Amino acid sequence: MTVTDQTIDADFVVYRLEEAGATLLALPGTGWTTHMRSSSLEIVRSALEAYGWTEGRVRPPVPSSAKISRMDEAMAWIPLIPLDRYVLRRVVGARSLVHPITDRHLFPWRRLGAALGADHKAIQRWHAQGVALIVQALTRQA
Repeated sequence: MTVTDQTIDADFVVYRLEEAGATLLALPGTGWTTHMRSSSLEIVRSALEAYGWTEGRVRPPVPSSAKISRMDEAMAWIPLIPLDRYVLRRVVGARSLVHPITDRHLFPWRRLGAALGADHKAIQRWHAQGVALIVQALTRQA
């Protein structure tokens, strides 16, 4: 489903951004880490096993290629907010990050307010303004 197939409103944009944030957080971390090196030592491995630290974390399933494509499309909407409104970009981007297992926002309104030194109600207004700017830009493109 592309943007032109759907009615573009604030609810649609918020839904797609949150879906994209959950997809982004569900992607597996790849690359070299020091975890493999430190746990390959016998003494470290036996200490971890002795203390019962062998249980793995619950990981969400790897997203499908269609979800990743939808994520790329939705995350490309954030730069539609003008560069001089960078605080709105930060608020919309941070608010889009939703934990893929619990469906909870990584940055609740009050936490964002504390991070930016503003009231949580102001953060909610700024989020609505950022989403409105995205909706305007998408309707102009359609």
